[in-house]
Amino acid sequence: MSARKHALVGHFHYRVKGKSLSKHHYDHIRTNYEFHDLVIRKGKLSWVLATAMLAVYFVYILVIGFFPQWLGTPISDETVITWGLPVGMFVILLTFAITGIYVHQANTQFDALIKSVVDASHAHVGRMVATGNGTAAGEYEDTAS
Repeated sequence: MSARKHALVGHFHYRVKGKSLSKHHYDHIRTNYEFHDLVIRKGKLSWVLATAMLAVYFVYILVIGFFPQWLGTPISDETVITWGLPVGMFVILLTFAITGIYVHQANTQFDALIKSVVDASHAHVGRMVATGNGTAAGEYEDTAS
């Protein structure tokens, strides 16, 4: 089997914005400080937002379980709308807000970091190819006989 066919059959071959990523790219990305910073920042944000959402849902379920009469109490004497409606709407709107916060962070900060990491990787692999220290980007050598 040729080296190129082996690459297509035996390895995952990813493309980022039209550019192929080889094993050399992945090796460089794994050692990139910005990549580790990105992973830590995304993890922290994800955990904070998930914890906030879980806490709100948990409290909501506890209120439903232990104080259902409060959620069934009308907001005022002039209306039939109970506290359950605005509290339920708050939970739903908070879900949208938390999703919006993550999307905003991903689009403004994380995408820029990802682009920086991938660009640095392409530059690194390009230097490797230019100096003869590696195979061309996107190609794998067939080590199986």
